[in-house]
Amino acid sequence: MQKLTTGLAFIGILMAGSVNAADVVLEDTSLILGKWKLYAEAPALHKEKTKVNINWEFKDDGIIHTWAKDSRARTGDMSINVAYSVEDGVIKKQVAPGRSRYEKCRVIKLEGKDMTLKCQYLYFFMEKQ
Repeated sequence: MQKLTTGLAFIGILMAGSVNAADVVLEDTSLILGKWKLYAEAPALHKEKTKVNINWEFKDDGIIHTWAKDSRARTGDMSINVAYSVEDGVIKKQVAPGRSRYEKCRVIKLEGKDMTLKCQYLYFFMEKQ
């Protein structure tokens, strides 16, 4: 019985590791530099996506410039800059401008012009511009 339990635990660890094995491991910023249109976000890959219209520009000086138009016309145009870097194969980005807290975002898909990021609470679906 213990061998069965140990075997199942080992298989579970291998399967959990294989989920992350498909992630794109970034060596530097070269694959993400430039302008991206963030067109949808979701709390999980299998959940319904919420449509958004936000633009991100990954700059080579370690800044993500973000801009969008408020679709409900409450605030008009929004434009912010947050710091980012690539460390240990993932994007480490500032949670909010002027804050010292960062979150890690894994690139889980990067095919052609499509990129999907998995950040702390959301998946971001983007297209290269």
